[in-house]
Amino acid sequence: MERSKEKQAAYDKIAALVEHFASQIDVFKKNQNEPETRNQFINPLFDALGWDIDNTKRRAIDSDRDVVHEDRLKIEGKSKAPDYSFRVGGKRKFFLEAKKPSIKIETDIVPSYQLRRYGWNDPDLQISILTDFEEFALYDCTMQPSATDAAIVGRLKYITYDQYLEKFDWLWDTFSKEQVIKGSLDQFTKSVKKGTQSVDSAFLHSLDEWRNYLATSIALRNKHLNEDELNYLVQMNINRIVFIRNCEDRGVEPYGKLKGCLVNSKDEGGYFQNMYQVFEDADRKYNSGLFDFTKDTLSKSVIIDNEIIKNIVDELYFPKSPYEFSVIGVEILGTAYEQFLGKVIRLTPDHQAVVEEKPEVRKAGGVFYTPQYIVEYIVKQTVGKLVDGKTPDEIAKIKICDPSCGSGSFLLGAYQFLLTYYTDWYIKHYKKSRNLKDSPLTPDGRLTTHVKKQILLNNIFGVDIDTQAVEVTKLSLLMKCMEGETAASMQTTLTFERVLPTLENNIKSGNSLIDFDFYEGQIDYGEDKKIKPFNWKSAFPQVFKLGGFDAVIGNPPYGMADDNDEKIYFQKKYVTTEGRFDKFELFIEKGYELLKKASGKFGFIIPSPILTNVYSRKLRQFLLENTSIQQVVNFNMPVFQDPTVHTCVLTFELPKNITSSIEILNTVSTVDELQNEGFRVAQSEFGNATNYVFDIFFDAISSKIIGKLQRTSNELGNICYIRQCIKTGNDEIYVKKSQSKLEEPWKPSLRGKSISRYQTTENNIYLKYGDWLARNWKNKSFYETPKIAIRETGNRIIATIDLENRYFLSSIYAIYFKENTGIDLKFVLGLLNSNVATWFIKIIALNLTEGAFTKVRTNQLARLPIPKIESKSSLGGHNEIVKNVDLLLKINADLQTESDVKKKEQMQGRIAYAEQRINEIVCKLYGLTKEEIQIIEN
Repeated sequence: MERSKEKQAAYDKIAALVEHFASQIDVFKKNQNEPETRNQFINPLFDALGWDIDNTKRRAIDSDRDVVHEDRLKIEGKSKAPDYSFRVGGKRKFFLEAKKPSIKIETDIVPSYQLRRYGWNDPDLQISILTDFEEFALYDCTMQPSATDAAIVGRLKYITYDQYLEKFDWLWDTFSKEQVIKGSLDQFTKSVKKGTQSVDSAFLHSLDEWRNYLATSIALRNKHLNEDELNYLVQMNINRIVFIRNCEDRGVEPYGKLKGCLVNSKDEGGYFQNMYQVFEDADRKYNSGLFDFTKDTLSKSVIIDNEIIKNIVDELYFPKSPYEFSVIGVEILGTAYEQFLGKVIRLTPDHQAVVEEKPEVRKAGGVFYTPQYIVEYIVKQTVGKLVDGKTPDEIAKIKICDPSCGSGSFLLGAYQFLLTYYTDWYIKHYKKSRNLKDSPLTPDGRLTTHVKKQILLNNIFGVDIDTQAVEVTKLSLLMKCMEGETAASMQTTLTFERVLPTLENNIKSGNSLIDFDFYEGQIDYGEDKKIKPFNWKSAFPQVFKLGGFDAVIGNPPYGMADDNDEKIYFQKKYVTTEGRFDKFELFIEKGYELLKKASGKFGFIIPSPILTNVYSRKLRQFLLENTSIQQVVNFNMPVFQDPTVHTCVLTFELPKNITSSIEILNTVSTVDELQNEGFRVAQSEFGNATNYVFDIFFDAISSKIIGKLQRTSNELGNICYIRQCIKTGNDEIYVKKSQSKLEEPWKPSLRGKSISRYQTTENNIYLKYGDWLARNWKNKSFYETPKIAIRETGNRIIATIDLENRYFLSSIYAIYFKENTGIDLKFVLGLLNSNVATWFIKIIALNLTEGAFTKVRTNQLARLPIPKIESKSSLGGHNEIVKNVDLLLKINADLQTESDVKKKEQMQGRIAYAEQRINEIVCKLYGLTKEEIQIIEN
């Protein structure tokens, strides 16, 4: 194949390099050092591949450069960051670590470990390169490295300089800038088997271990401490250790400062006292609140075993530590901390420490952190629009809040967005001052520490009920403030002021949803009450003097409000509560309340059922009547690790614009689709929908069919109760099989796998009925009535009828008439099992997606259109459906005991015909055309 002009020019340049190296290879291997190798061979090699290796275009900031030379940090003569990172659009694509030719790259384990360690600490990187020009090794960076790994571990390809021309097409097609921009590395890494442990999960494992070490030792040695004090001490001292170690790797603190604590101590607990001195020094230097020992009066006298401190410190340094904090992003540490915060330390009666999941985390099935791309998207849609076109002085007045900040991922995202915006603005508009103190930029084009501090203090605010989460948020923001700092820049800063801000007035702990009026009329709050009421206006007086926050962003906690006192309070204080309500819905109303009414912007990621759930209708109505909804993004992919949590992004603005339209993004299967434009719907149209439902999940053709189904129908929820059924709390105790009838309090029962379409497959299930059951057991009328049983899970609707007063378990819904409707329950059963009903539910349902967790909800079933029986022809259709349902119930029952193969085949044929006949009659009742029926059948 003929090469392009650029590709041929690259070939010729590399050929000249190879010839030059070969001509004096012995001299180069004996005498040439690493900088000379870079300048004479490695730089020209990648220059030939199209990279602006020497920044000839004079781009001022790293995010604009093709290649960033990351060897600024030299500690004990050794680099603490990779030599080069190659970037496209500001995103790292691969690292390159350079060596002098005397290094044997093929077999030496130290360089390969060093490179893999750098690459593994950046989860966005898949591969990286190790080269001295003579040898070129490509490594998989997704595998966790170990200092004892052979050089071949993780190596994907190895070639020598005399193969460069033979392998030139591979070099160009994989690593040239032109091809990397087109996605060559993504294609190459598709075949690479990914490592099993990412840096965030490994760091979480380390955090868990350190917590166990400290909790065990402190509880044993300090019997006077209570649980809250123990949790505080463990959390704060882990945070301090991580912060100092992070500063070491970034060259801001002397490398090995924490290691220096492991000396000169004959006393048990002496290592920690040495460390306490390091922390006191840090307080004088950073003044951040992280090292505030006027607030922390416990650490000074706490006793921690020397062995424990030594274990933790050793695990943070080479060779035991795989972490390179000069590379690992603060956001990655935050991801690990988010999981870490899901556990708490408890004290046993004999004062031993036990680490266990928090009750709310156990109930929710785990902690699910927000992926970075979601954070960035919501920040762009809210903060991005607020700051667009504004000057730094104007932006300084903008207040951004996350009312449930957790470990701070959204606040970090907002802060990073502002740092980037300010940097770009100053580079374009700022005239350099001769006075170093007044310059917002360092000589290499970075924001000064002073400017970064002011952005943090002016713009970023957060609240969380978990005091540990608040401390982690502060830690994350402070480490983000430190990114890019060096010992030199820190020395300049210290000439004028302390390095870091205190965030006590920006990030606070409290219950965002409950004010102090919760305790109105009570003198004693009681020791057992941990409501942590919070008054926003007194906490942030300057914000509310200006009218409120300019942006409210985040991922609020999901889960039903189940504490009775809290529920009563919420129902009084929040206008959108109705029936069963979820706390995330309260956070939406609270977010609206916190916003500036003249110019506020809101962005949350929340569960998608809010868009259709019958109990959320007041909230939808409130949003439609009081806000301008900007966008709804529905994800048809699992955003979180739990595939059963289906989510959407909701953004709105204030004040309401009566002519506004909502942008709908649907069927998002990749991150790239978030950059696409969706379709727009006038907000006024949503106000006309039944129960203010946001019908955004189908195209125009499906919308037309649904309109036809609804036109001459009643919704199932208007004529029938649709009930969630009994949750036992312990099926092993309260559910059993028995071939003979059991006496009271045992009741005949059904569970999900007990039924199939038009049949009961388990007739021997019994439930021990009584007040020991967990949920939905009190009202016997739910069960002692003719009713339809419908399975909660399945890739289509699965229903049968129960005429034996069975008590259903929670994997089945019960459907029965509210009053006499003049139609037969078997008619409803036929409709439910029809193709039209399954098509309708799949179209409107957010949760009925293919897979192991397919699920239909009661609120979705409630919307199913049931044709009105108002004419002779419709009455005839009704009766014929009932007749075929009777037939199906009988044949399916007989089929369970039939053993003759021929008869079974005949019976199954009659079942198929009866179901087909029901489908035909249902379509006729709805008045569907052949084309519409075909769409449904497909």
